[in-house]
Amino acid sequence: MTATPTPSHLLRTHLASVNCVSFSPDNERLYSADASGNVVVTSTRSFRPIAQWRAHTDSILGVEEWEGQVITHGRDNKLHVWTSTTADSDARVGDSATASEMCTPTLSYSMDVNALNYCRFSLMPLPPQEPEVIGARALIAVPNLVESHLADIWELPSRDRMHAAIGKASMPELTDGRGINPIGIIMSMHLFEAQHANTSGQTQLRLLCSYENGGVMLYGYSNRDKVKSVEGLGWELLWNAKLHVESVMAMAVSRDKCLALTVSADHLIGRYDLEVCKSCNSSNVQKTCIVHRTKYPGNASIAIRDDGRVCAIGGWDGKVRLFSTKTLKPLGTLGYHKKSAQAVSFARSFGTEIVENAPTDVEDSEDEMSEAEKAERRRWLAVGSQDSRVSLWSLISFDKK
Repeated sequence: MTATPTPSHLLRTHLASVNCVSFSPDNERLYSADASGNVVVTSTRSFRPIAQWRAHTDSILGVEEWEGQVITHGRDNKLHVWTSTTADSDARVGDSATASEMCTPTLSYSMDVNALNYCRFSLMPLPPQEPEVIGARALIAVPNLVESHLADIWELPSRDRMHAAIGKASMPELTDGRGINPIGIIMSMHLFEAQHANTSGQTQLRLLCSYENGGVMLYGYSNRDKVKSVEGLGWELLWNAKLHVESVMAMAVSRDKCLALTVSADHLIGRYDLEVCKSCNSSNVQKTCIVHRTKYPGNASIAIRDDGRVCAIGGWDGKVRLFSTKTLKPLGTLGYHKKSAQAVSFARSFGTEIVENAPTDVEDSEDEMSEAEKAERRRWLAVGSQDSRVSLWSLISFDKK
């Protein structure tokens, strides 16, 4: 990127610091949420808001669309699930709405959560066993209700706690001898399934957690006889790596669940090979968990593109720096915001290897768009900043010719 890039679009729909941004699965909507508890849904065709409402009484940690619903997670110790009214509205194909015409989602249900950590939820959709009866189901990981260094996993929409106090079984060997937990609270987490190391054709539920002390731990659930667990029983620590000297501020996991990256207040980028835990060999973990040194301390956010080749890191200086995930070689810098880039999110890109997971209505909703417009939309990057603005960037493909 030789020329200095500029944002393709600027959104000025917030009056407070923008903490999180995310695209809908079909890229038709951009969700943004701020420190005052407001959520804005913007049409990615008209670039105008189609919904805006006060979702929480405090700062919002995360927002994500899921099966026609919107999940919001706030610092008011609440997690809300809203029934979206924008997905099927005329606004999704480009029509803007006035303030009086904007649709406010209906609150379906809520959960009490522990928001001391500033750690947003991690959602893992489940394949419906009986779609006509059960409907959409998912597992959602959040910090434990009591102990902020532990994690819980709940099922939606039943709100049934499936696993409680994950990590507790590993805490005795991690204490410093005085009974004090040296790892601190959970700062970020990611819930996923992966191939089990000791069985063929079977998957294992895993939870990747980053901590206040700069460490990252990967847990796996080994007790396949029981669907639920308490006190962290059945969960084993697969590996533990500490690459940062400061607290982990953000973590991202690739779509294929093979790679994780972390950033911190320091100038380091942590790179973790999630497939190494198949061997559960500590020496292999140390070899494949690599720290990359940059010249830029103070990073607040990170995202990995769907193809796993490019990552974006938002800094406290307002700049967003692009890197190759394989080599961590710099690819360019996006400079517009004057305050911290609190959130970054790539648009969804449906390649040949993941086309089966694409929404069934993508083709119908994009009939009016040319192939070039579709390709450009999939290269978008959204940045939410402390300056209360959201910038939208159209990136090059970075593919090797």
